[in-house]
Amino acid sequence: MGGSGLLLRGLASRATRDVDVVARIEDGVLRPAEEIPKWFFDAVRDVGRELDLSADWINTGPKDLFRLGLPVGFLERCERREFDGLTLYVAGRLDQIHFKLYATADQGPDSRHYQDLMSMEPTSAELGIAGNWCRTHDPSPGFRGLLIAALRIAGWEGADEEL
Repeated sequence: MGGSGLLLRGLASRATRDVDVVARIEDGVLRPAEEIPKWFFDAVRDVGRELDLSADWINTGPKDLFRLGLPVGFLERCERREFDGLTLYVAGRLDQIHFKLYATADQGPDSRHYQDLMSMEPTSAELGIAGNWCRTHDPSPGFRGLLIAALRIAGWEGADEEL
């Protein structure tokens, strides 16, 4: 998820400072990011020091997305990438649309999330699917209003009737 995931999938070309981690995979099953082993963070620290990266260049902040529920079929749409001894699963385009719409509703059309969303050129159907998923994460009336506004600026006119 995030800018690094978009870069790895060829969906964006902007610079990013971190790699967002939503979950980890163990025996083919998604597990909470809170359960990432200490050895991994030790390696992250060493790589960060070597490459002069910030201490939080691996960002487990989006772990709440896992707790609240990832889009149906998330893992099947992930793309597996191998980097020597490290295996990454990069979120698929449809999942990125979900995440970027959610962030756009939260942070508005002036955010990098909106730019990322629009760079993927989502279809009306994709926006509808993503919008309904966003509602499962925050069913409040206030968020619904923000989400409808985000969907409208992204080009989906049917937002208020279907959400």
